[in-house]
Amino acid sequence: MTILRTAPLLASSPPTSLSSVELFAGAGGLALGCELEGFHAAATLEWNRWACDTMRQNRDAGHPLARNWKVFEGDVRDYNWEDLSRKIDVVSGGPPCQPFSTGGKALAADDPRDMFPATAEVLASLAPRSFIIENVRGLARPRFAEYFEYIQHRLAIPEDSARDGEDWTQHLTRLRAERVSRTYNGLRYRVTSALVDAANYGVPQRRHRVILVGFRDDLDIDWSLPTATHSSAALMVDQWHGTYFDRHEVAPVHRPQRPTESGLHKARESADAALLPWRTVRDAIHDLPEPGLMGSTDVLNHVLKPGARSYPGHTGSTYDQPSKALKAGGHGVPGGENMLRRQDGSIRYFSVRESARIQTFPDDYELHGAWGETMRQLGNAVPVDLARVVARSVHKALNEQNHSIWGTT
Repeated sequence: MTILRTAPLLASSPPTSLSSVELFAGAGGLALGCELEGFHAAATLEWNRWACDTMRQNRDAGHPLARNWKVFEGDVRDYNWEDLSRKIDVVSGGPPCQPFSTGGKALAADDPRDMFPATAEVLASLAPRSFIIENVRGLARPRFAEYFEYIQHRLAIPEDSARDGEDWTQHLTRLRAERVSRTYNGLRYRVTSALVDAANYGVPQRRHRVILVGFRDDLDIDWSLPTATHSSAALMVDQWHGTYFDRHEVAPVHRPQRPTESGLHKARESADAALLPWRTVRDAIHDLPEPGLMGSTDVLNHVLKPGARSYPGHTGSTYDQPSKALKAGGHGVPGGENMLRRQDGSIRYFSVRESARIQTFPDDYELHGAWGETMRQLGNAVPVDLARVVARSVHKALNEQNHSIWGTT
């Protein structure tokens, strides 16, 4: 099978190898980003069998990023961490988002799928040098403010579990005191949280996510989220005063409505010359053939799914902007976010490969399962390029800390 070029990935020099553990791995988006930036997984954990099949399929096919993955299918609370204790540089993962999603019941601590306490227990078992945790932006909603604070305290002092009969609010009161205490000598992490839009880091998708990064306190590392590399203003300037439509060979009749001159002037005034244009759906999929019902012999996972329909609030993504956030579950599969809306108003579902491009997965990474299952995997995934941005910054911080202790070689 011939594979088209891989979806664009951010360039970097070959990184020094460090060890990782991937929790709630899903289809492997965060794991792939960490692998590309020099973190090699000692264990990769996921409970969903379809997602595990995807990771195993790519591992067994010898994919260069997945060929050494040790996939554990099951609950992270059932894994024996004894052999890995004190040997891991980073724990990464995206705990289930349903307890905090705007599309769910938003039960937070009362949802049995809340895996933040389990994540803290893994940190307590492994004492990794750092961690990278991702979740939906709903976690940062005002209604969850106190529980979000609890999560950050819990990750900062992971060895301090809730006591018998102690609910999370009581536990939070105690953690607040212990986090500022000078007498507490247990494992500590410096935790930083950030709300990001993946489009601002070169992902062709408006995907807002909470990122939590922690470094073990004894490392004395202060971390901040890398600055954005792309902007909407730069895209507008490129489209209407640059070469965007010409290089994509889009005839004037097929272009979207031109913004007002005042809007263009505002974009030119606000555009930072150091920032690249947001990447669009067209940028991501322009060189793929139209998907057909029989699929493609040249492209993995590129089959047309019939039956697309739109309804209020779910009208699909246009070619010349980043896509809407791909969705997983009943509210998005089937649904409007996972559709392409053409300039003439007609719609169709994105193929799995197009969705993988939008999530910046490599073209030679195969998704396992029927359309609904593979779209669910992608809708739950961390965009690979966003994962790379965060993983690269964490890798750099750990390497610099190594050099400060041991000196360069």
